[in-house]
Amino acid sequence: MIHPSYTELMDAINEEGNIEDEPLVTSRYSVVLATSKRARQLIAGREAMVHSSGKKPLSTAVEEIYQGKVRIMPEEPEEEEGTEEN
Repeated sequence: MIHPSYTELMDAINEEGNIEDEPLVTSRYSVVLATSKRARQLIAGREAMVHSSGKKPLSTAVEEIYQGKVRIMPEEPEEEEGTEEN
């Protein structure tokens, strides 16, 4: 069993990141993407922001996000490529 649970993790993320009363994370998929991205950063050599002795990178990433050490930022919409002004 994962601790914290997906629900607890989503609540922790949304508690800190409410922008205009809109939750940052609305699905488990979003949580999985965020934690896997952070775990890849840890594997690549980034320093952990929580005590991680003996923990796997994914467990460390979950703990960092749960404690609010790593924040999830909303993606900004990309500009459309076909709308160049000449």
